[in-house]
Amino acid sequence: MSGSREEILLFMKAVAYRPLSFRELARRLGIAKEAREDFKRLMKEMVSDGTLVRIRGGRYGLPARMNLVPGVLLCHPNGFGFVRPDSGGEDVFINPRNMKGAMHKDRVVARVERSKPGGKREGRIIRILHREHSRIVGRFERGRKGIGIVVPSDDRLLQDVVVPPGETGGSGDGEIVEVEITRWPAGGAAPCCKVISVLGDKDDPDVEVEVIVRKYGLSSRFPEDVLGEASGIPETVSAEEIEGRVDLRQRRTVTIDGESAKDFDDGVSIERTKRGFKLFVSIADVSHYVKEGTAIDREAYERGTSIYLPDRCIPMLPVNLSNGICSLNPKVERLAFTAEMDFDMDGRPLKKRFYESVINSRERLTYTEVKRILVDGDRALKERYACIVEDLYVMRELALKLNASRAEEGSIDFDLPEPQIIIDMEGKVEDIVRSERNIAHRIIEEFMLAANRAVAEHMEGLPFLYRVHEHPEEEGLAEFLKFLHNLGLRIRKKKGHEFFKEVLTKVKGRPEEKLVNHLLLRSMKQARYSEENIGHFGLAFDDYTHFTSPIRRYPDLVVHRLLKERVKGRYRKRKRDRWLEALPVIADHTSKMERISMDVEREAADLKKAQFMKERIGEVYKGFISGVTGFGFFVELEEYFVEGLVSISELRDDYYSFAEADLSLVGEHTGKVYKIGNEVVVRIERVDLERRRIDMLLVDDGAAGRGTRKIKRKDLRRRRT
Repeated sequence: MSGSREEILLFMKAVAYRPLSFRELARRLGIAKEAREDFKRLMKEMVSDGTLVRIRGGRYGLPARMNLVPGVLLCHPNGFGFVRPDSGGEDVFINPRNMKGAMHKDRVVARVERSKPGGKREGRIIRILHREHSRIVGRFERGRKGIGIVVPSDDRLLQDVVVPPGETGGSGDGEIVEVEITRWPAGGAAPCCKVISVLGDKDDPDVEVEVIVRKYGLSSRFPEDVLGEASGIPETVSAEEIEGRVDLRQRRTVTIDGESAKDFDDGVSIERTKRGFKLFVSIADVSHYVKEGTAIDREAYERGTSIYLPDRCIPMLPVNLSNGICSLNPKVERLAFTAEMDFDMDGRPLKKRFYESVINSRERLTYTEVKRILVDGDRALKERYACIVEDLYVMRELALKLNASRAEEGSIDFDLPEPQIIIDMEGKVEDIVRSERNIAHRIIEEFMLAANRAVAEHMEGLPFLYRVHEHPEEEGLAEFLKFLHNLGLRIRKKKGHEFFKEVLTKVKGRPEEKLVNHLLLRSMKQARYSEENIGHFGLAFDDYTHFTSPIRRYPDLVVHRLLKERVKGRYRKRKRDRWLEALPVIADHTSKMERISMDVEREAADLKKAQFMKERIGEVYKGFISGVTGFGFFVELEEYFVEGLVSISELRDDYYSFAEADLSLVGEHTGKVYKIGNEVVVRIERVDLERRRIDMLLVDDGAAGRGTRKIKRKDLRRRRT
């Protein structure tokens, strides 16, 4: 036997009836003496990733056979935690006394010591496999005798960190610092660290955003070798680079994007044909400039995606690429990779082809300008863009047909308004408004969906990177159906997409439409990247990928490389084997970085909302209950996209108990019920910027009662059960 990972696991599962020593395993697996060093390294790897566990006496065993669970520790600010198993299944609850010095997001092994009815498990951490945090951001507090304390900004990091004398880096009391851990917590001793960077005052808006960025291990700065490579890339397209490409410079190509956008991934062009429409979607040819294995490529892979914050962008690529030579800026030549697609009169695809091209964008249009032309009939804009106005009308026609075709196939469209945080010149939040979604957004969305789908179909049967979305789990849908029932919506559970479409149709235009959309989306799984094509449930596509944003998403850059190899006939067996090995790793990493970027963007938005509301303490607003828990209910303000908490301790007219069955708070004597969707009036009471928390109070019973309802005392007992 070769002693591979698979063979070791097979032997441990099928043959070994007890934990074995290294010598026993080597002998039983027939590992030659000259191969034992490699075998020892493999065993160490399997122990470090939790596949095997090494116990007393130097023996190795399978975790599941010893009631052990390898996984990731997720801590709660109140001191306890849960180990999320690598293999899936029920989390393991960890009491604060049983943490063994482990910190939030560390990879650990937990021993299950108690199982409760319903599959609930409780245990203790016995080993830490990997420390997630080598650096921490927090507030420095000066103590006695030159010793400092750093209070982590992430309240899920439960231990304050000690800064020994001489390691404070000149930090001032109350300043925000970044520290490197020099001793991990163990045996009741606190972790120690040294200050490596002083970020500044905790009330500085720029510092507060930087805290969030660094908390997730990210950086807005590029390494010197990356910047050096980027500076060597030409700022203009040369004649040699154009040679051999399809020349689309005479086509009426335009970009349509948001007002503040500076990196233009995609340009579109259209024409009518005898059979219907011909659409050109030209995407920035980033793969021409960012070669595999370069410093720029390695850094782009690590970042995985650009991150868009209310007041800044953390780009995946250096700015001279993302906003310069790779961006499809107007009136200049740019290299592109074009998807040329033909559709019939009803918007059904006829044929497609892909090729390297050179384009020259005629205009840089904004979503607002296109809407004013197509919907408002703005005469001045029509005159200004006279050469492309007719194309815009044709684009709208095709986009609406593509959308109707998707709807027929079962594609689910969520109408989720997003907040737009307006930042003034000093970096302060000026306003929070509803982000408009108009016909221009629909045009670009439909064209990008069509191009992504066409590329995925073209690559069928070859190693490829797909964008996939699994079917929702039955448990999540059951909870959602219960919520609909409590809202008074009677919807029969149907199979697949029909259920979702009926829900969205029935709530259209109702006060709770936004809330239902959010909760329905939450009941579904998150889309991800995968080398295995399992389809995209939300879009109802059998084949889908991300091709249209290589400036800001690393998976799109990989897809460009794969498609180029296919188009140029270079997909040889050696490359196939290399991609088969690399794609699962790329898929996992970029999916993880996408989730991190979403967390960073959400937390930065929450910070800006908290800063905005801190100046409005004492003001009164209308809102609706967006969530109910045992400790109170959350209210989203009608005027702003801001959510705050009304604590149960502040409901002073009665004792309230949490009815988990229908997610409501019920007054024991008054029978008053607070549940999701109720309209309320609240006053902003407190704002905690560090915790991004907004506390609210109900103004009075009369105002608060709107939308709430009372139930009879005799029904209280039945409702609680």
